[in-house]
Amino acid sequence: MTQSDRRPAVRLRPVSSKLEREIKLSVEPDFRLPRLLGTPLPRKLLTSTYYDTASHDLAHARITLRYRVQQGKKAWQLKLPLCDDRQEVELIDRHLLPPGTFRDLLVLHLGERKLAPVATLRVWRAGVLVRRNRTPVAQVALDSVSVVKGDCVIQRFRELEIEQVGPDKELLRDVERQLRRAGAHDHDGRPKLFRALSLPVPTPEAPPPPRAPPAGHVKWALAQHVRWLLAHDPGTRLGTQIESLHQMRVATRRLRAVFRAAQPMFVPEWAASLEHELTWLSDFLGQARDLDVQIAYFNGESARLDARDRKPLAQFVAHLQTQRQHMQQVVLSELKRARYFELIRRLQQAAHDPSVVDTAVTLHELARREFKKLHKALHRMGPAPNHAVLHAIRIKTKRARYAAELALWSVGKPAARFMKQARAVQDILGDYQDSFTAETYIRTFLKQSTSVRAGFVAGRMIERQRQRRDTIQKNLKALLKTLLKRGKKAWG
Repeated sequence: MTQSDRRPAVRLRPVSSKLEREIKLSVEPDFRLPRLLGTPLPRKLLTSTYYDTASHDLAHARITLRYRVQQGKKAWQLKLPLCDDRQEVELIDRHLLPPGTFRDLLVLHLGERKLAPVATLRVWRAGVLVRRNRTPVAQVALDSVSVVKGDCVIQRFRELEIEQVGPDKELLRDVERQLRRAGAHDHDGRPKLFRALSLPVPTPEAPPPPRAPPAGHVKWALAQHVRWLLAHDPGTRLGTQIESLHQMRVATRRLRAVFRAAQPMFVPEWAASLEHELTWLSDFLGQARDLDVQIAYFNGESARLDARDRKPLAQFVAHLQTQRQHMQQVVLSELKRARYFELIRRLQQAAHDPSVVDTAVTLHELARREFKKLHKALHRMGPAPNHAVLHAIRIKTKRARYAAELALWSVGKPAARFMKQARAVQDILGDYQDSFTAETYIRTFLKQSTSVRAGFVAGRMIERQRQRRDTIQKNLKALLKTLLKRGKKAWG
């Protein structure tokens, strides 16, 4: 951090976070909101000063940072990518320098580069809180935007935002259809800041042509997965949306699979070293992810229990949440290590210029090799596979699927069908693994509890895990049969 970016220590309110799901629409200057069922919202003025580096590093990463003034409220707001949605993080703070908290979250994207104001937008917002059967489903905002430089307005435009409030996405689409009938039309997808700066929407690089050299396809795959990892690093550090860590782990897992599947194409020591470091990263992310999965599962199970049985289960969930909070500190500590920053540097270099050796191997051959390993494991599986065998099958299915992704653009539909079936098998075996892990957690908690009621509830939970696994075992055979059929068609 440069000296000019440092701030005096101030007492800050906690950071708040929410998931933002919205649809943007363009409108003409004479557009008027149609009559929508709901509550009209008071017209208000929002003044936002956006910050970025001189080379717009945040914008290129689909990240926005702004200082917003709204009816006396002053706050720093950070929007982070989260799959196809965005996570909005807010910190109430009257200080006019970007908070150190946010700089820490953005360390991979900023490095030592300085943040500075890049645009100021004044937005007059009118809107409606749309309801269905008295339940809020969406907030419609009609924004009249002025881009300000000094005391002059240098650009004006209007747009609609439909933000999902309730859980029903289809109701959001209903609102969109009403607004389109009133004259709204397709939006170019750019956030307001991008329009103000005349920046294009950052889009992923298109895959190479099917007949491109195999190294080009591998390089493209590495670039996509590195980009996905970097996009979800800030949200993982923040720790308020469990999907951020999940997606970062997915990217790590896919990178490992690429280095493993394409091993014949790479300098062996180079690829093995990167795969080793990715395994280190995947291990601690995986421990945190396991706890997230178990907490979500047992919270759902609580609704199925009698009221008197929920208290012991709530204690168990609280026990898991304490472990998860500790694990978040471990994740943060590891992501601050020089080892992690060096891994990121090497991955970015690998995506730009991988160490490929001359080889005649094709992507089809790479995918076929991983499928043959899976086929061999399934042949040896036997009629009653134990947990260790099924875990190994899951790993080999995953590797075969990711290798198939490398060959997708050159093989086409047979590869896509195999990947879809592999995903189904991977999911059901993942559920099996989650059930096994859940039983392990329950037994550990039971050893620490002296309550008779807790013991009774734990016994019921353990029985449910066994029922889960029995059901999976019954459904697995047909799924594996289809997987082999599609694999043989794709890879021979």
